Amino acid sequence: MATPLYSRFIPREELHSFSAWSPDSFTDESAAAPAAGVPPAPQPTEQEREAQWQAQIAEARQAGYKDGYRDGLVALDGFKQSYATQVTAQVAAVAASFRAQLDAMEQQLAQGLSRVAVEIARQVVRSELSTRPELIQAVAQEALNALVHSARHIRVRLHPDDYQFLTQQGQLDLDSRGARLVSDPDIRRGGCIVESDIGLIDASLETRWRRAAAALGHDSHWQDDDGPTPGEDST
Repeated sequence: MATPLYSRFIPREELHSFSAWSPDSFTDESAAAPAAGVPPAPQPTEQEREAQWQAQIAEARQAGYKDGYRDGLVALDGFKQSYATQVTAQVAAVAASFRAQLDAMEQQLAQGLSRVAVEIARQVVRSELSTRPELIQAVAQEALNALVHSARHIRVRLHPDDYQFLTQQGQLDLDSRGARLVSDPDIRRGGCIVESDIGLIDASLETRWRRAAAALGHDSHWQDDDGPTPGEDST
């Protein structure tokens, strides 16, 4: 059975857009041509293009501002860290310099106090020797006790004034040690030197003073106000 042909008649009122067909209708030119009756797209006006351009500029400016702000924060953070490191190093250098200066001042102060203490001690010893001549007895007895008991030929050399005092009022244990007193003007008053066949005990004032001053961290030699140490050149 044959297929019936479409034979309906289309009134003109129902036709909106049409054109006569030709063999060239399938070419690109026909396809690219706008359909009849379709209005072209409106072109932007000069004001609209200016507004779009200004919007793009504002958007670019805002993006640049954000990027610059971010980069500025990064740079600021780096500067803070660098500055903090620099300041810390400077503060450490100042603190080290301050500590060094403080240590130097403490050393100077300690030396000054040491000299004052030594001078005060010197005056005290002078006063004691002049007001308490009996102190020589304790010094001489201590020097004798420092000798071993096997020592022989013991001699206790003293200043003439101390020799006279011990001879008249002293209570040294000389007999049990076989010792004897010897007057010696080269011995400063307040000290003595004990000699024996096996050694010597130096209990002179000069030696004892140097030891006492050394305990205070000071190198000091005993000197009287009226002249040099006995036995020393005055020059």
